[in-house]
Amino acid sequence: MKKIIATNNAPAAIGPYSQAVEINNVIYASGQIPIDPATGEFVKGEIKEQTEQVLRNIKAILSEAGLTMDNIVKTTVLLSDISDFTAMNEVYATQFSGTFPARSAFAVKDLPKGALVEIEVIAVR
Repeated sequence: MKKIIATNNAPAAIGPYSQAVEINNVIYASGQIPIDPATGEFVKGEIKEQTEQVLRNIKAILSEAGLTMDNIVKTTVLLSDISDFTAMNEVYATQFSGTFPARSAFAVKDLPKGALVEIEVIAVR
């Protein structure tokens, strides 16, 4: 049975989608952009600050499901500029203990609301 996961500690969906959906002990979290849920605004700063906020949003969604970053098995990172890859990677690498999940990273033409980074995750119980 499908279960919707939602928390006020991450930004509300900006379209017709859920923050995350769980089915068969697998959590599919929608892509997160660097919106501070307390203000509804983008965090100030560049790629590192935006990546930090995106990862905070992901942690909040996972926490609502009773999970941590260690439950993530796959991430997809979307960047508006591939030259931000190294700086994003520096922040990303600090967020996991032990092993890292599988990952894809792409540069795309544009991201919602002009974000520099968007990250979606798949996690398991």
